Amino acid sequence: MPELEWRWTAREDLRVIFEYISDDNPAAALALLEEIEVKVGHLPEQPQAYRVGRMIGTREMVVRPNYLVIYRETPDLISILRVLHAAQMWP
Repeated sequence: MPELEWRWTAREDLRVIFEYISDDNPAAALALLEEIEVKVGHLPEQPQAYRVGRMIGTREMVVRPNYLVIYRETPDLISILRVLHAAQMWP
């Protein structure tokens, strides 16, 4: 089973999303953060379960209709590259 790695950019994306949502609704921000972390935690079990990404070599997990987790997978490692709102430009 591959190892799971969060890149700095993905952790920073999570922080920004959490702060933005928690300004209006701290409970909703925490629930989204937990949902993302739980779903990402299952990636090593089925890393190819999500759609091929728009950038070569990536995949995109839709967490909710407006949130995407961008990751790259190899047999030994799953790297979480970004966590984005669907309205953000990607790539």
